[in-house]
Amino acid sequence: MVAGTLAAEPEQHSEDCLYLNVWTPGIDGARRPVMVWIHGGGFTTGSGSSGLYRGGVLARDCDVVVVTINYRLGALGFLAHSALADPGQPWLGGDSWSGTGNWGLADQVAALIWVRDHIASFGGDPGNVTIFGESAGGMSVSALLGVPAAKGLFHRAIIESGPPYTHGIDQAADRAETLAALLGVPMNRDAMEKVSADDLVRALGEMGKTLHVGGGLPLPVLPTVDGGLLSMTPEEAVAAGSASDIPLLIGTNRDEAAFFAVGIPQITNLDDDGLLRWVDRVAPTSNEASAVIAAYRDIRGGRGESVQPPDLWVAIASDVIFRLPSVRVADSHAAAAAHSGIGTYVYLFTWETPALGGLLGSCHGLEMPFVFGTVHNPSVQLFSGGGDDAFGLSKGMRRSWAAFARSGIPSNDTAGEWPAWGSDQRPTMVFGPWPGNEGMWRSLSGPRDGELQALAPAIVPAVPVR
Repeated sequence: MVAGTLAAEPEQHSEDCLYLNVWTPGIDGARRPVMVWIHGGGFTTGSGSSGLYRGGVLARDCDVVVVTINYRLGALGFLAHSALADPGQPWLGGDSWSGTGNWGLADQVAALIWVRDHIASFGGDPGNVTIFGESAGGMSVSALLGVPAAKGLFHRAIIESGPPYTHGIDQAADRAETLAALLGVPMNRDAMEKVSADDLVRALGEMGKTLHVGGGLPLPVLPTVDGGLLSMTPEEAVAAGSASDIPLLIGTNRDEAAFFAVGIPQITNLDDDGLLRWVDRVAPTSNEASAVIAAYRDIRGGRGESVQPPDLWVAIASDVIFRLPSVRVADSHAAAAAHSGIGTYVYLFTWETPALGGLLGSCHGLEMPFVFGTVHNPSVQLFSGGGDDAFGLSKGMRRSWAAFARSGIPSNDTAGEWPAWGSDQRPTMVFGPWPGNEGMWRSLSGPRDGELQALAPAIVPAVPVR
């Protein structure tokens, strides 16, 4: 797949990966907003050098400094077990950190320390740093909102399709012991440090084939609530006010899960009985699974959207895994920041990819080339699409992201006013086509909230179906 190929560049594997890239409009004293990108890839793949998020267009068009970083991945970055605990030795920045796992998060904090200390030499303002990321990168941003060691190193946050998933220490230890068994070594620091990086990558890949998070995503490792870098889950930290002084922009794509369904016979051949069993297992609701499916079928049918079991799977999985957790973070952040004047801003992305004949819809990862402006790259257009509508949508999105980085408010002259989120009005900026509306963006109250209300009536208030 084009997206997967671009996102995986380059293909070399090495723990010697802590490099970053900087795009700037000028090496001067302009003190521009700094946007630090954390790449995705399920915490096991990816690179800050992907063709999807080259930072030149964003930096030139919006007069910002763009930094894309790398961090250790897989077992080298996130394997957690008490037997692997760091004894509290100093790391970059001079601070002492004890804990287990989260080595990749520590790398992200180290990159932010580098930005603080050096970005002024590249025309950036170390006092105005926005972290943003997609998928595992967005999950990393979610986690960093609750990392005390990162406090003061960034001043705004953007989460793209990055629900706040973490492992508890016991769950992480189970994963580590499973990996050690696959490798045929005892679970202790000395034995694991002797395993080659290639063997770690291979064994983790084998383990990932049998593991699923949220009913659909194979993520063998995640940030861990270890009592070191992370003392509570991101949701708990945000609700407790850890980011009440950090403006937050957060959102998802309409058909996130379509990206993960391609070529999976269990999904493409899904029937009604199989869908019912799956929803009964994963849906976080007091409603019966049959009632959830009936609601999705009724609402989607009313819009003229497909109600076949595989398409219902995509819709429900997209909401269960991505949108509902993201909306819950938005609610928590808005409540915690309600008296500080700090805003929460929510988006929904609906542009559809032409890849595979349009089979993927508005899938996971599709918003990235629009944010970065790489839709102008002919090879990226195989995934993103091109033409005037795509270029116009990209301009509106990147200027909204840059306006947010500049001031903490994403409203701008190109895309217009973007109202702040509230649990009652729930204004959401929709980027992409919307039935009955012209243009490539508009603010709507609770778009597609009917489905979320069916999933989680105690969390999402009843709203008019849209």
